[in-house]
Amino acid sequence: MVKVCLWSEKLCSHFEAESRHGEILGNLLYAAKLVAEKEGILDGFRVVINNGPTACQSVYHLHLHVLGGREMKWPPG
Repeated sequence: MVKVCLWSEKLCSHFEAESRHGEILGNLLYAAKLVAEKEGILDGFRVVINNGPTACQSVYHLHLHVLGGREMKWPPG
């Protein structure tokens, strides 16, 4: 399962974040916890932020992915 948490302010990537964005970045992580709780995956989930083309970022606004619902192996993918 993949859920996405969005932030409405214009910030294209995590690279652009500054200290003034600390509160909203914390709120995004808290939102990921709420999504995991709602989806019943609090026993294990990952939070992913893709930054730049090498990380396969295809949507250029800051958002995060909440991945869970199955056991995740290492390496990821």
